[in-house]
Parts: sequence; structure tokens; C-alpha cells
Amino acid sequence: MRVIFAFFVNTLCNFAIGLLVAKFLGPEEFGRFALALAIGVVLQTAVFDWIRLSSIRFYSARSRAERPELRATLDLTFGAIAAAVAVAAVGLMLSGVSFSLSSTLLGLAAALSIANGLFDYQTALVRARFDDHLYGRMILSKNLLALVVTAGGAYLFASAQTALIGVCISMAGSVLAARRDLHDPGAETRNARRAIAAECLRYSLPIIAANVLYNLIPLANRALVARWEGFSETGQFSLSFDLGTRVIAAIGTALDVLLFQIAVRADEKHGADEGQEQVARNMGLVFAVMAPTCAGVWLTLPSLEALVVPMEYRGPFEYYFSLLLAGFFAFGMINFAVNPVFQITKRTLPLIAAAGIACIADAALIVALPRNATSLAIAQSGSLLCGLAALMVFAGLSGARWPRGRDPALAAIAAGVMVAALAPLRRHDPGVVTLLTQAAAGVAIYGGFIALFDIAGLRGILLDFLKTLRAPRV
Repeated sequence: MRVIFAFFVNTLCNFAIGLLVAKFLGPEEFGRFALALAIGVVLQTAVFDWIRLSSIRFYSARSRAERPELRATLDLTFGAIAAAVAVAAVGLMLSGVSFSLSSTLLGLAAALSIANGLFDYQTALVRARFDDHLYGRMILSKNLLALVVTAGGAYLFASAQTALIGVCISMAGSVLAARRDLHDPGAETRNARRAIAAECLRYSLPIIAANVLYNLIPLANRALVARWEGFSETGQFSLSFDLGTRVIAAIGTALDVLLFQIAVRADEKHGADEGQEQVARNMGLVFAVMAPTCAGVWLTLPSLEALVVPMEYRGPFEYYFSLLLAGFFAFGMINFAVNPVFQITKRTLPLIAAAGIACIADAALIVALPRNATSLAIAQSGSLLCGLAALMVFAGLSGARWPRGRDPALAAIAAGVMVAALAPLRRHDPGVVTLLTQAAAGVAIYGGFIALFDIAGLRGILLDFLKTLRAPRV
């Protein structure tokens, strides 16, 4: 459970640092920062993320001891790809080709993809072997560095370039600080094997292709906001999207780290049927967490905006966040509930088809709706909902196991009751008192349903967690 705590601490830190950077840069410069960041994320996903996914699926404490050639292969391929990206970025910067962003920002986007890819890869290895202590240290050092060099750089220079450099330093610095503990015996370059790289690619490439397509949707929409309404509006749009995505991704990843590894273990020890059954149980649990999370964020949005969002972003932040919220929910369900259906069976090609449908839906909605940022937010949510629906259809056609019907039904009812009971509080004066009242009442209502009906097994999970907190430390 310590890894869950680390994830939530990381989420809060990312949330706070993101708000500080947005405040210090201002909407226009933050718009440039956010667009470069989105480009870096797409590049990272396209060229590095298959290594992270392969680590989660194939690496473990056992493979660390018995198959050092796996880690050697992943390390070598990461280094080779990073060198290729760096050379390509330098070539682009020297080419003189003009883009909407400066060549320096594009070069920093490439550097960010390398630094973030390295951090995600190394932390995936740590999580796969359940080394919670080392993972917590890496998260802490990354966030401390980010506070100093990313937020501090934005404060001192009010420059997107400086903030991007800070992001790169915080990611790479955390890995360097833990380099001794990250070393695996026998993982020397000479032990790398092409066959292992080919196996990892076969597993990961469909997932990567799907993720790239999904990431192209917000990147394209962000670029259109910049073209139609300028970088200042891009900054307003981006802050809502970035913070919402970070919250959902952090919660989903925290669940996925434990749940998918449990499914992998079940698959290894007890066979494919047990692995698929565990994925089905996981799906119900993810829904039971995502539904109240999204509902709770919407209920508390006015107070959250008043308390933490910089003054120059208020108003547009709540407006865009509300329009994007359905997409945030779909994003969480796609990545952490339905994708594992295909990952556990290693049949991941349907992920590409579903992502392609989402891209087509985004383009169709953009064409059909007026040319403004509001339409782009609606299109973004609509496209992800279409992608989720398509993925569920493909899962059904592939014979996927589903969670017990009572779990998502009860979770939806509980979240609906919570919204109906607390919606009037959204009209109260936003602030600390309103936020705490909403939070306490929301926990009481949804927690009451969990206590009565044990939705998706959450009651037992929470009781076990409380027992670990009360247990004496030896």
C-alpha cells in the first residue's frame, strides 16, 4: 500500500507544481510551455513507451535474478533510441525550418521526451519488483528538484524554455540520484538479445500505436486553439486538460500498478483463465474508483478553482474542465480498466482500431461544430467516449470476462446519489468550509454504500489497509 501513498503524494506535488508554473508563466507563455510539453509526450509515447510497457509486463524480481538479459536488452535499446532522438532534434534545430513554436522549444520537447521516458522506464522497473522504498525516494527527489528548478525557473525568468529545462533536470536528476540501486547484476550490454527486443516490440507496438493516436487528439486540439484563438487561450485550455489528466492518470496508474501485476501473477501461477478473471475483477474496481472521483471533482470544482487556481485562469478553468470531464473519465476507463483485457492475453491489435475510431470522431466533431475552443473541448470528450465504446465492443467480441453487474451498477448509483445530494452545495460561496463539507459528505455517502454493499470488494480492501496502519511496526 505504500506505493499507493507515493502515487498520491506525487499527484499532489505535480498538481501544485503545475499550478505554480502556470501562475509564474502567465497564460500566453504557459500556452507555449503546454504545447511543447504535449509534443514531448507524444514523442515519448511513440519511441520510448514500449520499453516501459515491456518492463511492466515481463520484468519482475524473479526475472531480475534469472534473466538479466531482459534488463540488458531494454537498457541498450533505450540508449540507442535516445541517441537517435537527440541527433534528430539537433538536425531539426539547425535546419532553419519554421514552425509555430521556436526551434529551441521543439528541441527541448525532444529532450523532455528522453528525460521523461528514462524516468518512467526506471520507475516501472522499480514498481515491477515491488521496491516501494526506492520508488518513494525517486518520487520525492523528482518533486523536490521540480519545485526548485521548474517552478523556481518559471518564477525567476517567466520563460517556457526555462521551465522545460527544469522538467528535464528533475526527471533525469532523480534517476541519477538512484543509479546505484537501479543497477541489475548481469545487465551488461553484451547480454542484450535481439530476440527479447523483438518479443517486447510485438507485445507493445499495438499499445503504443493506440496511445500515440489518443495523444494526438489533445495535441491537435491544443494546436488548433493556438491557431484560432492564440497562445493565451491555449494556456487556459491546457491548464484544465493537464491537471485533470494528471489526477486521473495518477489514480489510475496507482491502481494499475497493483491490480495488473496481480493479474500477471495469477496468469503465471494459475493459468490464463485466472488471469482474465482477475482482470474482470480489476475492471469493476477501477470503475468503482473512477466514477466517484470524477463526480467528486465536478462537485468541488468551484471551491478548488477559488482556492488553488491562479487568478488569471479562473472562470475558463472551471468552464473547460467541466467540458473535458467526460473525456477524463473515458481516458481512465480505457487505460486502466479495458486495455488490460487485451494486455493480459497479449492480443493488443484492437487497441489501435479503437484509438483510430476516437481520432475519426474527434475530426468529425471538429468539422461539425463551430471553430472555437469550446467546440474543441466537446470534441475531445466525445472522441474519448467513442473510443471507450468501441474498445468495449471489441472486448466483448473477443470473449472478454466482465465484472459482476452489481459492482458497476452500485458504483453508478452511489455516485449518482452523491451528486444529487451535494449538487446544491456548488451554489454556496466557494472556499475551505464548502470544500471540506462537500468532501466529508461525499466520503460519508459513497463510503456508506461501500460499507453496506462491498462494491467491487472495496470494503475488504479498505479494512485490510486500516489493519496495516494499526499493526505494530517491528
